[in-house]
Amino acid sequence: MLKTPENWGKNKVEQVMTHYVKAWILALGLILTPAVATAQDALPAAPGAEAAPAEASVDAGAPAAEAAPASGLDPALYTPMKPTEGVGMPVDGGLDFQPQVSETGKQAKWINNSILLPIMTVICLFVLALLFWVMIRFRRGANPEPSKTTHNTFIEVVWTVVPVLILLVIAVPSISLLAQQFEPAPEDALTVKVTGYQWYWGYNYPDNGDFEIISNMLTEEEANESGEPFQLAVDNRMVIPVGKPVKMLITGADVIHSFAIPAAWFKLDAVPGRINEKVLQIDEVGVYYGQCSELCGARHGFMPIAVEVLPEDKFNDWVRANGGTVKGDEVAADESEDGAAEETASDDTTTEGAPADAAAAAN
Repeated sequence: MLKTPENWGKNKVEQVMTHYVKAWILALGLILTPAVATAQDALPAAPGAEAAPAEASVDAGAPAAEAAPASGLDPALYTPMKPTEGVGMPVDGGLDFQPQVSETGKQAKWINNSILLPIMTVICLFVLALLFWVMIRFRRGANPEPSKTTHNTFIEVVWTVVPVLILLVIAVPSISLLAQQFEPAPEDALTVKVTGYQWYWGYNYPDNGDFEIISNMLTEEEANESGEPFQLAVDNRMVIPVGKPVKMLITGADVIHSFAIPAAWFKLDAVPGRINEKVLQIDEVGVYYGQCSELCGARHGFMPIAVEVLPEDKFNDWVRANGGTVKGDEVAADESEDGAAEETASDDTTTEGAPADAAAAAN
C-alpha cells in the first residue's frame, strides 16, 4: 500500500492509541501492586526458634520457669543484655553516623568528618562565590562588551592539577581503609556463618558444635516489654566476644540479602550460591542493631539484625546454654577422661596384686 497522507495519518493514530493502551495497562498494574504486597503480608510467619532447622534444641521435657528470659535459655548461663539508648541504634534527628565501635568504623568516620566534609564544604563555597562573582561582574550592565578570550593557560592548568591533588588526598586514606576492611581473618578467629532467609536470619557457629540460631523480629508488644526499639528487636541475637576477630561467612538461601551493622561499619551482601567473607571485630560490650540492606521481597523491612557483644567468659556461657561446645571445655574433658582412665588402671593393678600379697603372707 502506498503511504499516502491519509494512510500515514491513520498509522500515526493507531500508534498513538497503542501507546495509550500500554500506558493504561502499566498504570493499572502499578495501582494493583499494593494489593499484591498486602496479600504477601498475609503469608505464614517465618519459622520461629522452635521450627528452625538445625537449631540447638532445648530440653522439651524441662518445665518452663515463670521468670525465664525472652531467649528461653538457662538464666544461670545467659540473660539478654539491655541495649543502651542511643548506642548501636538510630536516634531521632540524627545527622551524623552512629558512634563507631570498631577500628575500621572509627577510621571511616574520621575520613568522612576530617577529609571529605571539609573538602566538600570548601568546593561548594568556592563554586557559589564564583557564581555570584560572575553574575555581578559580568552582567550586561557592567560588561556591555563581552570579552572574546577563549583560552587561558594558567586557569586551565589550575583546574586540571587542583582536582587531581584533591582526588589523591581522598584516595590514599580511602584505599587504605578499603584494604583494611578485607584483610583475611587470623587463624584463631571465631567463625560465624550468616544465612539470609525470606525474611529472617540464621547464625551458625561451626567452631562451637555448629549449632544454629534463628532470629526473627519481635512484635511491637514484645519489643516494648523487653525495652528494645520496635522493628530492630529480635527473639534471638547473634552473640560474639568483645575485642576478638570474627570471620563472617555470609550467604543467602533464596534471594540476595545484605547483612549490615552501621555502628561497626560493616556491610556485606548475602548472595545465594556464594559465600562472602569479611572480618568483624567490635571492641565495646553492648547491643548493636542493623537491618537487611538489600531489597529482598515483601518483608524486606522486617528482618532486623541484633548483635550482642559480650566478654569472652559470658560468650562461652551463652554457647553452653545453646548446647554448643567451647574449646577449653573439650581440653578439660579430655584431661578428665585421661585422669579417670589412669585411676581405673591404678585400681585394677591394686586389685590384682592383693591376692598375691595375701598368699605370700600365708606362706
